[in-house]
Amino acid sequence: MNPIDAMQAFVRVAELASFTKAADSLGLPKASISIAIRQLENQLGAQLLHRTTRRVQPTQDGQAFYARCKELLGDLDELQSMFQHDKQSLRGRLRVDMPISIANRTVIPRLPDFLRDHPQMEIELSSTDRKVDLIAEGFDCVLRVGTLGDSSLVARTLGSLRIVNCVSPAYLREHGTPRTLDDLPRHWLVHYANTLGSRPLGFEYRDGVAYRHIAMRGVITVNNTEAYEAACLAGLGIIQAPEAGVRPLLESGAMIEVMPDYRAEAMPMSFVYARRHNLPRRTQVFMAWVGALLAPSLEGHSAL
Repeated sequence: MNPIDAMQAFVRVAELASFTKAADSLGLPKASISIAIRQLENQLGAQLLHRTTRRVQPTQDGQAFYARCKELLGDLDELQSMFQHDKQSLRGRLRVDMPISIANRTVIPRLPDFLRDHPQMEIELSSTDRKVDLIAEGFDCVLRVGTLGDSSLVARTLGSLRIVNCVSPAYLREHGTPRTLDDLPRHWLVHYANTLGSRPLGFEYRDGVAYRHIAMRGVITVNNTEAYEAACLAGLGIIQAPEAGVRPLLESGAMIEVMPDYRAEAMPMSFVYARRHNLPRRTQVFMAWVGALLAPSLEGHSAL
């Protein structure tokens, strides 16, 4: 197996944590993958993978080698397509992470359109509320909401994500419609906490000068966006959610916006990726496509 194919085999094993799955994804015998990895380790003079009967994972040297392989293979793909500018020329695998509600309600429903335009591309889409490690987990780009803290990554800001106050029709029938801050003591809030047991801040609003919070009663506290939306749909209280995630529910009438004059602070949204001299064109095109999908829910939208 040539060095490029061997690196591709190693990357697939590292990403799938399995020789068998890597072999299946590449259409190669498992023995060929094992031999290629062993040859790489002999050439490098380093162990790249920890192997057990249950799990395969990169060693510390393997993690460093994985990051360099991803960069080199990305450069190779870019080199092969640098003079091809039609949609059909975009190819390869793209690994991306984004918030659950945005993935499920905005991106995935439109993904068939993107893949019809770029039939040689394959998307690995992770959606989670946890903050993934872009480098260690091999993501090409990550869509993040909120203030960024890792200066080793490159960030492209899309704009600020509008937050809307939502309830279900069932909630309105039972509790009536909240219209002002004075109405809130008679209503319920679905509380959100990253760590259960911590004290939720309450209903966020702007008083004309700064953003403040009003403590509210609630019967449920959740720690992920799917449960947050589900609690609202079940009529358990008001939620303050990114418009991009709940827009389809608002359009269908499953959720109803209330108190539009008392919205929480908009949250910055950015694509982040590893610092490198040339970002693969497939990554650039995908980020621009997602940015266009989210534009109606963003304040100060900036096209990529």
